[in-house]
Amino acid sequence: MMSLENEVLLFITIVIPIFLAAFIMYIVRALKGPTIPDIVLAVDCLSYDLAAFLALLSIYFRSPILIPCAIVLALWIYALDVYVSKYLMKKEMGE
Repeated sequence: MMSLENEVLLFITIVIPIFLAAFIMYIVRALKGPTIPDIVLAVDCLSYDLAAFLALLSIYFRSPILIPCAIVLALWIYALDVYVSKYLMKKEMGE
């Protein structure tokens, strides 16, 4: 019978290739476009997946230092989302 820790590590090991495939698809969408909102959405999804991936790596390597990095990255992405959406709506930079 497997312990909970081994089951979690097995799950993370299975999920890592799925994350890598998603990263590749997001990068392709960000490079190909076709519109600016598509590119912004692809970069946004890539960034949030990277934050989740950092949290999974933190669990896998038993390194709690990666969790604050993931939180800061997610908050930075959110701030960038607000800034980009404001720009796309009003077509002006600043404030």
